[in-house]
Amino acid sequence: MLVTGASGRVGRFVIDRLLDAGVPVRALTHRAEAAETLPAKVEVFAGDLTVPESLDPALKGAGAVFLVWTAPPRTAAAVVERLAAHVRRVVFLSSPHRTPHPFFQQPNPMAVLHADIERLIAATGLESTIIRPGMFASNSLAWWAPAIRAGEVVRWPYGAAETAPVDDRDVAAVAARTLCLDGYVGGDYVLTGPESLTQAAQVGVIGDALERRIAFEEMTPDDFRSLSEGTAPSPVVDMLLAAWSAAVGQPAYITTAVADILGTPPRTFRQWAADHATAFTEGS
Repeated sequence: MLVTGASGRVGRFVIDRLLDAGVPVRALTHRAEAAETLPAKVEVFAGDLTVPESLDPALKGAGAVFLVWTAPPRTAAAVVERLAAHVRRVVFLSSPHRTPHPFFQQPNPMAVLHADIERLIAATGLESTIIRPGMFASNSLAWWAPAIRAGEVVRWPYGAAETAPVDDRDVAAVAARTLCLDGYVGGDYVLTGPESLTQAAQVGVIGDALERRIAFEEMTPDDFRSLSEGTAPSPVVDMLLAAWSAAVGQPAYITTAVADILGTPPRTFRQWAADHATAFTEGS
């Protein structure tokens, strides 16, 4: 099995699950330092999605690929063509852009890219599985951990917006299972956590895990745009604001896909927060 995005928040867990199952694993990375963090059993290949021919050594002899697209779109067709020439199966980490819920129906350049890659995969005849995580629980580390570590108020827009955060580990477990077993070929799965929580409530859950109250303060969309300047592309910021605005007063979209595939219920956001409590008090 070849895992792209091997040092990312999902890919790294996919590697662990495959190794636990006794499956030989290859990892694709374009950063030498990323290779140093991977288990010794992993066969590491240098490669870059923007240079499709660089993938050939990693693909030769592989049976399946976990594809996480982390590059501009211009080389997507050439990369998918190379996958089809070398492997039998691909599991693609996409997004819930087909989901009939206002949160997922806002203009989103990443969703457009994902849809294009899905069409490319379908056209090749590859055995494919599409997994579509909703909002990741781990987003809260990037969003709120700096203020929490500093003991400050968490200021954020649309605190009443509801999502169903999914644990990265559950997404990875689904990816690993669908890579290894034939029964999921052709599957298309939206992955969510088990409960709908407002963003303000999620901050409260993190406070419970830290055994202290964390104050939450509503931020205006314009203030959020100013805060995000230089750290996130403006189309991404606009997409998030539109999605959160559309989600206010709407219970989050929730599926049973994680439980259906793994046979165990998905982790709650409270479980995720308890397991990652130290990340909100230590590190950078």
